[in-house]
Amino acid sequence: MKNIAIAIADDDNLIAGLLKNFLNDSKGYEVLFTASDGGELIVKLNKDKQLPDIVLLDLKMTGMDGIEATQHIKIHFPTIKIIVISSHYKHSFLNFMFKTGASAFVPKGISPVLLKHIIQSVYINSVYFMEDQIACMKEKPAAKPSKYILNNDDDLSEREIEILKLISMQKTANEIGEILHITGRTVEGHKNNLFIKTGAKNIAGLVVFAIQHDIISIDILPRI
Repeated sequence: MKNIAIAIADDDNLIAGLLKNFLNDSKGYEVLFTASDGGELIVKLNKDKQLPDIVLLDLKMTGMDGIEATQHIKIHFPTIKIIVISSHYKHSFLNFMFKTGASAFVPKGISPVLLKHIIQSVYINSVYFMEDQIACMKEKPAAKPSKYILNNDDDLSEREIEILKLISMQKTANEIGEILHITGRTVEGHKNNLFIKTGAKNIAGLVVFAIQHDIISIDILPRI
C-alpha cells in the first residue's frame, strides 16, 4: 500500500513542523509540504508535481483562512480530501462539512495517534465523524424536517435514496451495482444526480444530508 500523501496548512509553524515530523516518522504517511495559510497552500498545490491525498487544514489562519481554502480546493482540486482542524466545531460541523466539502471536522488538541486514525478513515471512507459528534447528532435532531418527502421533480427518487444509503455505508460504485443489479456507470450517474439535487460537495456531504433528513441511521456509519 502506498504512503498517504499529506499537506499541512497551519499558521503555527511549530505545530506544523512537529506534525510533519511525526507523520513522516510514521509508517504509511508522507508529508509533501507545509503552508502557513490557505493562499500559500494553493500556490504550492499549483506548483507541486504531486498532489496530496489529504490536506490537514487549520480553520483560523491569517491570510486566506480554512473556509476559503476548502472552497477553492474542492473546485480546483476535487480529488483532495480535507480534514479541517478547529477548536470551534461542535455546533457547526454538520453544516460546515455539507457546504464546503470537508471530509472531517476535528478539534485541535486531539492526540497524534487519533489523528492518524482519522487520516486513515478519510483516505479509505472519505468521511470521519468524532464520537462526540455522533453523540451530538443522536441527541439533537436536525433543524430540517426529519423525513425526506418525495413531492416534486427536485426530490430524490426511490433508486437515488437506495444508492444514497449504500454510499453512506461506503460501498463503491461497483459494489452498489452488484447489490442493485445495475452497472457501475449507472450508479455514477445516480451519484452525480445526488450531488446536484442535494448540493453536497463530496461523499461526506451526501452522508451529512442523509443524516439530517433521517434517510440513514447514524449507527450504520462504518468505523475504522
